[in-house]
Amino acid sequence: MPLLLEFKLGGSDVKLGEIDGCEFWMSKDQFEYWQHTQLTIGITQGRGSSFSIEIPTGFRFMIHSRMFSDDELGELEPVSFLED
Repeated sequence: MPLLLEFKLGGSDVKLGEIDGCEFWMSKDQFEYWQHTQLTIGITQGRGSSFSIEIPTGFRFMIHSRMFSDDELGELEPVSFLED
């Protein structure tokens, strides 16, 4: 049985894209910091810092990052903002 978690979104959230058909959102403040960075997100068994997936499933997120080149920045698709 798949685990479904409801995540409440608001006007301070930015949709970066989708991962395996699931929308990926972060706060505008986080986006301001990470907007020039490629994020690679995976999961692994174990506990981390109590993020949303960890306690009920026994898995944790792993995030790796690198700065985009100037060429890559020019090719990025626009992000989406939640309509208030």
